[in-house]
Amino acid sequence: MADHQRIHPETVEPPTPDLESQQKPTAPLVPRGSSRSENGHPTEPHPPFQRTIPIQYSKPPKKKNWCRRCLCCTLCVVFTLVILIGVLAAVVYFGFDPKLPKYSVDGMTITQFNLNTDNSLSAQFNVNITARNPNTKIGISYEGGSKLTVIYMGTVLCEGAWPKFYQGHRNTTVLNVPLTGQTRDATGLLTSLNAQQQTGTVPLVLRAKVPVRIKLGKLKLPKFKPLVRCRVNVNTLSTDNVIRIRDSSCSFKFRL
Repeated sequence: MADHQRIHPETVEPPTPDLESQQKPTAPLVPRGSSRSENGHPTEPHPPFQRTIPIQYSKPPKKKNWCRRCLCCTLCVVFTLVILIGVLAAVVYFGFDPKLPKYSVDGMTITQFNLNTDNSLSAQFNVNITARNPNTKIGISYEGGSKLTVIYMGTVLCEGAWPKFYQGHRNTTVLNVPLTGQTRDATGLLTSLNAQQQTGTVPLVLRAKVPVRIKLGKLKLPKFKPLVRCRVNVNTLSTDNVIRIRDSSCSFKFRL
């Protein structure tokens, strides 16, 4: 009879825990996102990478550029006009040889010059004026709306109108212009005039504003109003005596 053997189960010893794995770490823990230096100390975490986007500023208004363009255009227009006027003046000067007209006061008569009961002064003059056009290629057209005045010591004695007519090339025209006027509170004026007449010289000023148009061949220029000013010295302002003009001088000035 075979011997029966009892099989005893083998006792399995529990695994011994790994002491090394259970030991606490000697080095400090490193947080996420940081690294450890050679000395074992954690370094500062690197900031996350951020893409830099350039800042775009809004464009300033184009006001300055617009002003500069306007200024440049204005300067160009002015410069062009100056050149055109210069060319036109050169053509007129060398092509027509312009000369200023000449004027002179040749005679004067007084039909009325008396003090009224209200101390006003009534005056009526007739003035002879000679107008000369020395130009050979330029005509002068005297238009309506003129005014001729006789002035003594800043006081207007009488007024009238320059005749309307056309004066051709190298023409001399004698004008007889009637003038009338009335001056208020003329007592002091007559006293000064009587004292001035004792010296034998009475200064007068004749001033004329006459609209004219210049004719260059068949071309008529726009109307302008020159100023004719004559200084005249007479011996007296009396209706009883003959008035003699001692001297006179006239000037011609352009006024647009």
